[in-house]
Amino acid sequence: MDISQDELRRDLDAAVQTRKELGREYESEIVDSFLARIDSRLDARVEQRVAERLDRSGGGPSGARGRGSRMGLSIVSLVMGIPLTAIASESAGATGLVVCWIGIVGVNLASALGDRRREREPSRGARSEWT
Repeated sequence: MDISQDELRRDLDAAVQTRKELGREYESEIVDSFLARIDSRLDARVEQRVAERLDRSGGGPSGARGRGSRMGLSIVSLVMGIPLTAIASESAGATGLVVCWIGIVGVNLASALGDRRREREPSRGARSEWT
């Protein structure tokens, strides 16, 4: 959907004509309706531009989701690491502390390596020139 000047002008003219026919008591509803149409067109335009930029950058929706989930896992690991550190060091001392953080680092490392492996794999639909 493209927001062209002609379309906007026609919609605005229609809203003004409708207001003239119906009177002032419906003015707010007419304006709200016009603004809702503009809003939906703007949303469509923004979605189109975001999709174009993702296509150009090669990030695609799955790439963007992978980076976001990695960051989320990192943040959750750090936040959860504080109480886990306290519990582990209280119940098992220094050994518990080390085991706790080895587990946290291991989860983050496994996630990062899995994401890297998925990024390197060719897409399932792609064929090489040898087959």
